[in-house]
Amino acid sequence: MLTARKKKMVVKEHGSHETDTGSAAVQVGLLTKEIEELTGHLKKHPKDHTSRRGLLKMAGKRRRLLAYLEKNASKVYHEVVKKLGLKK
Repeated sequence: MLTARKKKMVVKEHGSHETDTGSAAVQVGLLTKEIEELTGHLKKHPKDHTSRRGLLKMAGKRRRLLAYLEKNASKVYHEVVKKLGLKK
């Protein structure tokens, strides 16, 4: 679970302005942080299948958002992938 402070930091890093919470770049950043935290949880609790399903749903949503960015705003896509250190 991301705290409000962590969310603000991600929005500041990826958003075009302070209240930009809905752009695809910000959503990808938030999903990436949530995926990282949930991955750590699943390493400690390997039998938590419900959380694993949530992780897979988040990864799929992030993949779709990245595909949207790649198609419609390739410059932003490359910046986001580079900042987050994602493979693509």
